[in-house]
Amino acid sequence: MDVTPRGVGLVGESEVVEAIEARLGSVIGEAGLPESLAEACRYAVLGGGKRLRPILAWRAAEAVGGGGSAAVAAGAAVEFVHAFSLVHDDLPAMDDDDMRRGRPTLHKHAGEAMAVLAGDQLLTLAFAAIASSGVDGVTMGRLVGELSAGTTGMIAGQVHDTLGGHAAGLSDREKLIETHRQKTGALIRAACRMGAISAGADDGQLAAVTRFGEAIGLMFQAVDDLLDVTQSSEHVGKRTGKDAEAGKLTYPGIMGVDATREAIEGLRIEAAGAVESLGESAEPLGRLAERLAVRTA
Repeated sequence: MDVTPRGVGLVGESEVVEAIEARLGSVIGEAGLPESLAEACRYAVLGGGKRLRPILAWRAAEAVGGGGSAAVAAGAAVEFVHAFSLVHDDLPAMDDDDMRRGRPTLHKHAGEAMAVLAGDQLLTLAFAAIASSGVDGVTMGRLVGELSAGTTGMIAGQVHDTLGGHAAGLSDREKLIETHRQKTGALIRAACRMGAISAGADDGQLAAVTRFGEAIGLMFQAVDDLLDVTQSSEHVGKRTGKDAEAGKLTYPGIMGVDATREAIEGLRIEAAGAVESLGESAEPLGRLAERLAVRTA
């Protein structure tokens, strides 16, 4: 299934998600995988989730006057990388989580060996999604570069979050921001930029979308940190309280709950201001930022 713009904001989120789901499924189906591996990939990537990154890619494309199959392909690629990261993050050697999206994590469902292999496969499927996007060679190269940079940043952030290794002399707050800009922010930034690139954004448009993505990336993780200390595991669909148990740096842990809420609002305002210059076509991005700032799961 494909979706095409029908005017500013008229492509509903459910339509975008439906198109993304179809693209994710088709890329898995066309890869010629052993059925056990294909099933594990479907379990990991088609088992629910907010689809935030693909929606951001679509809305960013829409904000600069585009959309359609190229934006769907960009969003699917980012979602494959996101799914890969969750599968590997949940493993016993990493966060050792048993529940994700309200059901057993992949290594609990299919075993650790299959979870490792499925995570590896999801990463390669991301680039298959771009290869089948139908965009021209120059645009495809730019999309691959953005996805590679976003994935590299995400992994570097996970290293900082799990194993440390920050530069000497940084305060805890500076370490927190560096980790979150990479671990969560890099892929969200990539999603926004890839959507805009797929739509042929000019330099000014791409710069605006980039600023939006950077603010939203930090804001999303700050909200996640807040939910980890204010919501139950049943409500959010995964184990909460684990960051404090692991001694990880978080917004509430460093700043407190009230200051975290203030930081979230500041980042929301920053994100909205970043895309004001794009005009009416960027209004759906602004509304998405508002919703993400107050999410409870």
